[in-house]
Amino acid sequence: MFPRRPLAIITPTNESEIQATIHCSRKHGTQIKVRSGGHDYEGLSYISQTPFAVVDMRNLRTISIDTRGNTAWIQTGATLGEVYYTIAATSRTLAFPAGVCPTVGVGGHFSGGGYGMISRKHRIAVDNIIDAVIINADGQILNRDSMGEDLFWAIRGGGGTSFGIVVAFKVNLVTIPETVTVFNVSRTLEQNATQIVHRWQYISDKIDENLLLRLFISSVRSPAASNGNRTIQASFTSLYLGRVEDLLPIMEQKFPELGLVEQDCIEMSWIESTLFFAGFPNGSSLDVLLNRTQPNFAYFKGKSDYVREPIPEYGLQGIWNYLNEEDEYQTQLQFSPYGGALSTVSESETPFPHRSGNIFMIHYSVVWTTNSPRHINWIRRLYSYMATFVSKSPRAAYFNYRDLDIGRNNIEGNTSYKQASVWGFKYFEINFNRLVRVKTKVDPSNFFRNEQSIPPFSSN
Repeated sequence: MFPRRPLAIITPTNESEIQATIHCSRKHGTQIKVRSGGHDYEGLSYISQTPFAVVDMRNLRTISIDTRGNTAWIQTGATLGEVYYTIAATSRTLAFPAGVCPTVGVGGHFSGGGYGMISRKHRIAVDNIIDAVIINADGQILNRDSMGEDLFWAIRGGGGTSFGIVVAFKVNLVTIPETVTVFNVSRTLEQNATQIVHRWQYISDKIDENLLLRLFISSVRSPAASNGNRTIQASFTSLYLGRVEDLLPIMEQKFPELGLVEQDCIEMSWIESTLFFAGFPNGSSLDVLLNRTQPNFAYFKGKSDYVREPIPEYGLQGIWNYLNEEDEYQTQLQFSPYGGALSTVSESETPFPHRSGNIFMIHYSVVWTTNSPRHINWIRRLYSYMATFVSKSPRAAYFNYRDLDIGRNNIEGNTSYKQASVWGFKYFEINFNRLVRVKTKVDPSNFFRNEQSIPPFSSN
């Protein structure tokens, strides 16, 4: 879709090379794209329809752990896998709340939110950032003190690349038990999956905050059918910060419908659980977390929603019908529960506004290998169907699940506040107004821009 190639790919090894790149780009009117792990859902970190250069942060990935203060400085070119590996090499009882995919880059993930399997206990990545280093449009190197609290607020959930190039974040590490419990239990329609998923909505955000019950839903070949008939499979992929003997009574009391038994559960260390949730085979070496190569090169489209009221059973059955339209394993819905510690933070504490009142977040995805518009059309039709059951005014979305369908800036020329508000309020709600004020202050010429960057008021 975007055949234009970058004029250059810069892989800086120090801050002065970033400063030089900014100076050169401003001189020649070239757009800068900043890439950490390359996981932007719409490719905005490495493609453009205007002349551009890529600043690839891969060489800036130093991770320094302070076990006495339980903090870490993490450069934004590091991947989540490298972060988890380095923490675990230092301590068995320290961790960091962020995503499950080990090849995701720190720069985009941390600055856009950062939800993960311990977020109901320890919140999200942005809630644990305590300092940062950013290089602004003038080439100045700033930390929290010199950038000021407004800019520091903005880059913790508002996306760093609207305001500069973030070089590193300082974070608080969190304390976890030496032993955690994981399980992955699947139920099909023949095993009452619809009723179990419906019930999950009433307990997933209210259950013990040490437990995160994540739900993956897909259309699969029915194991009970020899004629190739399809069924819906709901997989409850979960982490409990504690031992199985403490988990089972909680499940029996709050969610007996799932029928969890001890044989379903595995006790392991937190770092081993990162391998489990990333889908690595049992017994894999921790070294796989250091692999920065993304193995899957299929076409992909993702979207997101937030749910504040349980979806009725008839609504779920409508979703199942959509899932059965696509080929087996091409589509997946992911229900990620909120509540717990996530509800203790106000919606304006950081730009990430999705706090109290949200039961769960939906992640829609479809993958395919042969270029065809029908798969994108499919996910857009499902998204349209879901409007009745999700948040409204605005219909909220998660910034890290980038989606240009919900609105975009102009490719050439200025983008007005009104135009950007179409997508801005969906990601940030009322915080979008403050983000625009910060952008106007720190980058009034709109040097750092993309199809969904925060616009300054001056570009109205």
